Amino acid sequence: MLRINNIKLRIDEDEKSLKKKIINILKLKENQLIKYQIYRKSIDARKKDLIYFIYTVDVKVKNEEVILKKLSNKGITKTPDMSYKEVSIGNIKLAHRPVIIGTGPSGLFAGLILAQMGFRPILLERGENVDERFKTVSTFWEERILNTESNVQFGEGGAGTFSDGKLTTLISDERCRKVLEEFIKAGAPESIIYSKKPHVGTDLLRNIVKQIRKQIIDLGGEVRFNSKVTDIVIQNNQIESVVINNEDALKCSVVLLGIGHSARDTFEVLYNKGIKINQKPFSIGVRIEHPQQLIDKNQYGEYAQNPKLGAADYKLVYHSPSGRSAYTFCMCPGGYVVASSSEAGGVVVNGMSEYSRAGLNANSAILVGVSPTDFESSDPLAGIEFQRKWERLAYKLTGESYFAPVQLVGDFLNDKKSNELGFVKPTYKPDVKFSELKNCLPDFVVETIKEALIYFDSKIKGFASKDAILTGVETRSSSPIRIERDENYQSNIIGLYPIGEGAGHAGGIMSSAVDGIRAAEQVALKYTPKV
Repeated sequence: MLRINNIKLRIDEDEKSLKKKIINILKLKENQLIKYQIYRKSIDARKKDLIYFIYTVDVKVKNEEVILKKLSNKGITKTPDMSYKEVSIGNIKLAHRPVIIGTGPSGLFAGLILAQMGFRPILLERGENVDERFKTVSTFWEERILNTESNVQFGEGGAGTFSDGKLTTLISDERCRKVLEEFIKAGAPESIIYSKKPHVGTDLLRNIVKQIRKQIIDLGGEVRFNSKVTDIVIQNNQIESVVINNEDALKCSVVLLGIGHSARDTFEVLYNKGIKINQKPFSIGVRIEHPQQLIDKNQYGEYAQNPKLGAADYKLVYHSPSGRSAYTFCMCPGGYVVASSSEAGGVVVNGMSEYSRAGLNANSAILVGVSPTDFESSDPLAGIEFQRKWERLAYKLTGESYFAPVQLVGDFLNDKKSNELGFVKPTYKPDVKFSELKNCLPDFVVETIKEALIYFDSKIKGFASKDAILTGVETRSSSPIRIERDENYQSNIIGLYPIGEGAGHAGGIMSSAVDGIRAAEQVALKYTPKV
């Protein structure tokens, strides 16, 4: 096949006109075109009065080599082989089936790859299956009953299950396509394979993770829920077994550790067992909510609300003279701010959207970078205590109720407690309480966000509108620790492979899934499955 880049269609052009443009670019007769498929599709909205869709397409034609030779100087190239290549199986016989701890993106995809290669992995998840988990989370949102083992952070699918379901990433890895293909096989829309900014939303994700689980089981794997790993047994610097729920010991010689960024109790177990852990920078801040219409109008002008475009998003960065930086993170068009606590006595917020992104509000985190020099000690787990401090202050600030502290942007900028809502209504459940956010955030975070709001308003008019709502606190943007591993993805303990966001080696659904695949490949290269 041949690849053509940068084909433009105006927003008012039908996508069927791609065929005509392909024929013109390749100088074909119509019967020479066998088929074409979209490889990438993005939006160029730099000129609000003239919005384009930009396509990269792969085309199958008659006399391909002749056409390529004629047009190679026009940027026409051969389509590269994008198929996933399984690695060769190693020759060390495994005495036990590989164990994967956690069923977030890294754990699920490590499990899927190992299952596809015949290893019949056992996946252990401290939380519930996704259907039961959704009921439990809904109970927390409605009744403030927190299950510390199954919540927005823990359970089948990981923290990403309650998110916008973004499948974007900054990494460049051929395995990304494998992830997208498996998502489509599990029920995701086919458009994610070519969309510049693919997403599936929390509603589709719930079914997708179930289907991936089913495939793992159909291939001989096993998935155990409500199975928290409470201890790891190490002999002679090698994994011997894991203890589940303080009771059952499961023999194993290979463990892939995909525990997520909020598994603080497990981090402590690992550290106490001598597994090398380092402090890691992360970010904290607040969620901001605007009417989605405001964002659409700013980004798309007169084409706002056009069904071809959907809800608009944004990504903003501010660098302060102080040396600190603030940035928007995990922007959720048409979404909701959600209660995301996993420990009793702390308030944590995050953002979530459904696939349709049809909610009235847009929300995004505004985060400020935190470095280990901001922590109160050099202890490898000091970042956890830093997070806890602000989560607990937010909890106390709102009457120890799991209500979230909120403040209108205008009042935040003027150091004034809000006393009534404007035209933006908060989406956080169970409820919110007017508070001064400076009482549950570090001073440097407050000051940097104030500066950033003014700067962001120069990029998106109305961003710092006095009625926009800030909700605190967001502390779980990434892991506060990094578990050391070597070039083969193994920790200082033989057989223990730290993976994904919780181990500090990825961020987001895509990069975590790819990290899980890479680690699974390292296991497969070394070992042969237990018969």
